[in-house]
Amino acid sequence: MPEVVLFKIERTYGRDEIADYLDAIAESLRAGDPIILRSGDDELVLEPPARPTFEVKAEREGPEDGPGELSIEFELEWDENGGDADFQVG
Repeated sequence: MPEVVLFKIERTYGRDEIADYLDAIAESLRAGDPIILRSGDDELVLEPPARPTFEVKAEREGPEDGPGELSIEFELEWDENGGDADFQVG
């Protein structure tokens, strides 16, 4: 199935700015409200179900014997046709 990017931001932010962005998403999740992603004039409204699949992944890219790039990815995933996903940890 092809992947279509609906929204993307990638730039350098301060740690406080990142925490504020993640806090806003967390507050929307807790309240059961839609998640609104904004960047400039771009806006995307998403309505995750009560139990989406949640993935956290830490990666290191680069040569095995030298410095590389580290990343942490947070992902929520659910079926567009409705219904909750089975939540799995591990």
